[in-house]
Amino acid sequence: SFSDSEWYLVLIRQKTLVGQIPPGHSVYKVTKVAVIPLSRSEPADLDLEVRTENLYSHHTHLSSNLVHKFRLSKRSNEFLYLRSYRQTQSHVYEPNTKKVNNTKQDKVDARLVEELVRMLTESEPIYYSLTYDITNSVQRQQESQNKDLPLWKKVDDRFFWNKYMMQDLINLKDPRADGWIIPIILGFVQIEEIKFNPVGYLESNSNNLEKFTKDQQCSKFLIALISRRSRHRAGMRYKRRGVDKNGNVANYVETEQIVYSNNNTLSFVLVRGSIPVFWSQCGYHYSPKPQLDHTEEETTKAFRAHFEEQLRIYSNQVIINLMDAGGTEKVIGDAYLRQVLLYNSPDLLYVAFDFHAYW
Repeated sequence: SFSDSEWYLVLIRQKTLVGQIPPGHSVYKVTKVAVIPLSRSEPADLDLEVRTENLYSHHTHLSSNLVHKFRLSKRSNEFLYLRSYRQTQSHVYEPNTKKVNNTKQDKVDARLVEELVRMLTESEPIYYSLTYDITNSVQRQQESQNKDLPLWKKVDDRFFWNKYMMQDLINLKDPRADGWIIPIILGFVQIEEIKFNPVGYLESNSNNLEKFTKDQQCSKFLIALISRRSRHRAGMRYKRRGVDKNGNVANYVETEQIVYSNNNTLSFVLVRGSIPVFWSQCGYHYSPKPQLDHTEEETTKAFRAHFEEQLRIYSNQVIINLMDAGGTEKVIGDAYLRQVLLYNSPDLLYVAFDFHAYW
């Protein structure tokens, strides 16, 4: 939609290590990004953190003593050139330091870049791993038949947040580009080691304390919590509600809790999202009244599309409706229940739990 804008390369400038998923997959949180225009624009200095050792050892045969950048041809999907980091550095763009010409397009470009940087570093946390597929649950990874494919080809498309930004590289269909396509997720990741003392636990829960000695070593567990926000129908609260015609619900999140212990892995997955009917909330008033949109026939079609995908991915599901059963949200809750009854699937268990009554 901004065809007159120049091309940009977005780089991860700084990252922090969140933790490691067994047997040794590092997961990082992005803390700073750099936006580089692929043009002869006015240079700006930016102190990039560059580590070149073993940079490409796991996915490409490119030289490891340079940090290259790709430039894509507007005429055809070919690599025009590779530039080393030192050449690229003189063309780095930083939103608040570059002089902006007083033209409409320059202002639009500057605003877009600033919003992009803000979104990637301030708005929502983003995470990535070079070796672990954080877009997929443990169960989906185990069931996958594509274990030998490059990482980006194994991802869950719903959570591949930078897919649009990577589309030009994806369209190349060139194996040399695989190492440059690193999927990121928007959400939350925390990895912690937990020590469990069976003696302390059994003191208050069992009479079999004599089975354990006080100097017994604590059991160690590694727990990972990963929340993945869908890239489909994401948006601000009150401005993005309900379902779309393809069955995508607003602000959909999959959360997975993984426990690693003694070479065993236990994974528990739950999902949340907006009520899968057509509805909206207008205005910016405090707690605006929700309203139903579209016809029931249109809602039924979208509802069916949503749960057909859910059942295909997760199999049987327990639906917990947290809507206010007696307030302004009642109209939405009633519409939800009606659609569940119309769908009439033995694979769905519906539970109405008025969260507000217990808060």
